[in-house]
Amino acid sequence: MTEPEWLTRGDHHGWRGWLISLIVGVVVGILLASSAITGVFIGIAFTSTALGTLIPVLRDEGDLHSPFGRAVTATGAAGEFGPLLAISIFLGGRSPLAGMLVVAVFAIIAGVAIWLASRSSLPVFNRMMTLTLHTSGQFAIRTVIFLLAGLSVLSIVLGLDMLLGAFAAGVLSRVLLAGSAPADREMVEAKLEAVGFGFLVPVFFIMTGVTFDLNALIAAPRLIGLLGFAVVLLLIIRGIPALLAVPQGSTAADRAAMLLFGATGLPIIVAVTGIGVERGELDAGLAAALVGAGMLSVLIFPALALALRRRSQGGELLADPDDVPIQG
Repeated sequence: MTEPEWLTRGDHHGWRGWLISLIVGVVVGILLASSAITGVFIGIAFTSTALGTLIPVLRDEGDLHSPFGRAVTATGAAGEFGPLLAISIFLGGRSPLAGMLVVAVFAIIAGVAIWLASRSSLPVFNRMMTLTLHTSGQFAIRTVIFLLAGLSVLSIVLGLDMLLGAFAAGVLSRVLLAGSAPADREMVEAKLEAVGFGFLVPVFFIMTGVTFDLNALIAAPRLIGLLGFAVVLLLIIRGIPALLAVPQGSTAADRAAMLLFGATGLPIIVAVTGIGVERGELDAGLAAALVGAGMLSVLIFPALALALRRRSQGGELLADPDDVPIQG
């Protein structure tokens, strides 16, 4: 199977797995909750995968560009973008039909921008990026920040979650950088990763810890048990459907690792529960239990998945194709 064919297969199975997670999650949420809308909040929270957490883990392991790493990435992309769409359509404070129309408007605007960027050679952009790459100008970095701010503001104006705008900005930035020289593109991406993984991601986890309602969680002992139950539900609702994206010929250890990676979710859980508490649809204690389950998944699941992945590879770290030195 050629690489483009494999990527298409992985993407399709990633989205199929997410749709199964959404259906099962909403059904389970409604069965557990006191109202249907509360069940929808719970169900969407259980469909998330923390792609931003998994990418640096896979890269550091040298597994990002392997078939397994690409399968995890496809699953994570569906598990991050899918819940954002669900939030915008079902939890945006409007009817689902109106929500779909607003999302369609945003998609058209973002899609046109991405299409124009992919169709144009943009020699001026590439030249400015090269000229300012080693100066204080940093044209490419400032352009990415401008796109991030612009599409985030657009999503807020349309009444959508700003994370949807941030996701679209990332896709547009990727398309813009695709036409530049490989060495320049890699340097820009390295700088963006330094800002993201070195500063913004830690700030997110710090703020998650600061805003975590521990008092609401420990006030009712049953919520501690609910937290553990929620961890199990993450494995069932999100982890098992993620197995659809596992590459053919994978070992049992690889499948278990995919299940754990797919069930790793926190950012979307924080966003969904925050909306639910703000609107009075979710109890603060229940929200704390769900966020706590997300925290445990981020702390435990990737470490266990890496251990299983190493066992599958005979205990050796994988070599990332991008890190192979050039001979001669």
